[in-house]
Amino acid sequence: MMAKKGGSDAGEPANEQVIANLYGAMRSEINQLYSKITELEMEVSEHSLVIGAIQPLDPSRRCYRMIGGVLVERTIKEVLPAVQRNKEGLEEVILRLNEALKKKKTEIAEFESKYKIRIRKADGEGNDEGGLKEGSAQGVLVGPAGGEQE
Repeated sequence: MMAKKGGSDAGEPANEQVIANLYGAMRSEINQLYSKITELEMEVSEHSLVIGAIQPLDPSRRCYRMIGGVLVERTIKEVLPAVQRNKEGLEEVILRLNEALKKKKTEIAEFESKYKIRIRKADGEGNDEGGLKEGSAQGVLVGPAGGEQE
């Protein structure tokens, strides 16, 4: 009898550990999607800057383009359409990644509700003041604060 009871107790933490590992993997996938989307959005922004800079110039003017780590001399007439196509391709990839992110978010929400998962805050575990510290995340202050100007 005791062996059975001990075996069931040992089985539950392993089950919880598997659930925790799955949940951690799902959170990791979401974070990877966020970082990839951010990276690609920065590339789209760079492409937009390049397009804005070379579009008003003479199409026969020489320009240089990095292709696979090699700087190649071309004309604006040749480079501009390629840069625009690359930008459009990146935007399509971002759309697909956003769809995948939305799908993953619904998956993780279902997983959380199925296994009754709640996230504990590292700062406010067990403290009543934890809710008060919610807005104290570090970040960048934009604009002047009212009390600090005096």
